[in-house]
Amino acid sequence: MRTSEARLIAFGGMMAALAVVIMCLGGMIPVATFTVPVICMLILGYVLKFCGKRIGWAWYGAVSILGLLLCPDKEAAAIFLFLGYYPILKPRLDRMKLGILLKMLIFNSMILLMYGALIYLMGMQNIAQEYAELGRIMTVFMLVGGNAVFFLLDKALRRFYKIK
Repeated sequence: MRTSEARLIAFGGMMAALAVVIMCLGGMIPVATFTVPVICMLILGYVLKFCGKRIGWAWYGAVSILGLLLCPDKEAAAIFLFLGYYPILKPRLDRMKLGILLKMLIFNSMILLMYGALIYLMGMQNIAQEYAELGRIMTVFMLVGGNAVFFLLDKALRRFYKIK
């Protein structure tokens, strides 16, 4: 069966709609702030596998914009905006000698940049207040936990989608 370009675009559009719905529904559960972007990145893995990198970039852009516009949880939408492109870059990073260090650098710098933008540019002081209430040790623990989840996502993308 021959796969036409229109069929690939339609599949990408349906997966984008699914990702936006999941992201919007994630606002109902507090822990979903961190899990919903990961689920959307896994969906991007399917889009890459079936549609390719070009439609994958378009998919990422559409889901990022729609997530920021429609989702009630702006923190989850921002996490996807700053890290959602990772499945597209992963094959190139895997071929590099210091790929694991570069992956850590990308993740940590994007998370710090994202929270800096949310707090200082967007004026979301409630996020700063939440992390101040948690304390420094718990904030560092959350960053370390985020790194662990990021590398679990990396393994899942490698195993389930066979992205090379």
